[in-house]
Amino acid sequence: MKYCLIGEKLGHSYSSFIHNRMGVEYSLQAFPASDLPSFVASCKFGGFNVTIPYKKAIIPYLDGISQEAKKIGAVNTVINKNGKLLGYNTDYFGLTYALKKANIVIKNKNVIILGSGGASLTAQTVCQDQKAKSITVVSRTGQVNYNNVYDKKNAQVVINCTPVGMFPKINDSIIDLTKFPLLEGVFDLIYNPLRTKFILQAESLGVKVGNGLRMLVAQAVKSEEIWQNKKFSDMDIENIYKELLRENLNVVLIGMASCGKSTIGISL
Repeated sequence: MKYCLIGEKLGHSYSSFIHNRMGVEYSLQAFPASDLPSFVASCKFGGFNVTIPYKKAIIPYLDGISQEAKKIGAVNTVINKNGKLLGYNTDYFGLTYALKKANIVIKNKNVIILGSGGASLTAQTVCQDQKAKSITVVSRTGQVNYNNVYDKKNAQVVINCTPVGMFPKINDSIIDLTKFPLLEGVFDLIYNPLRTKFILQAESLGVKVGNGLRMLVAQAVKSEEIWQNKKFSDMDIENIYKELLRENLNVVLIGMASCGKSTIGISL
């Protein structure tokens, strides 16, 4: 059975790497919004993942969605059961898992969520379920936007759910984090690059940080549980995460001549 990822632009995606490691044939299917109805109508895949900007748009074309996906209002995983397309949200699990691994605490914190799309809906639900003290959603045209967001000086956690800073526009950053004096944690759903300009600024401020790579792997493994009807462990998530990290992490060795840089490089 074949599986795929659908979205508008997929040049940044590592999804094929992850799912191929889990033993399934997986491809990337990029197309404009106008092609979404025809893709669903003629779907021959055993299942597929959904990314920007179709996590909300896909819902009317499905035969049913899980209670969790209904609560969130976004779908990122679909299984084809005898011609019936059923939607799920595994991003919820992925974000919860990644926040925990990054030691970013949501409970009783003032949280700012950047973006109002499908990924934002998931982040909002996670923060609600983890009992955030307050949740402020920022969008370009919302009541709280990128001009007045700096009025929220009590923000303690900021989560970026926008594609700003994603490859290839790696020099972009969504907001200036220095404007939030009480900041404790920053999470960026972007995973390519591993360290966005947004994350680099957070690191310079000494706060806890997390990026979307571990979330990506965790949600993908949860998708495979649905497709393969079997359980995977946290160890499976971590093994794939570490392998993907090795494949995409750049290491620079600096030292005097003949100090062993080449030997270390070979061992790495």
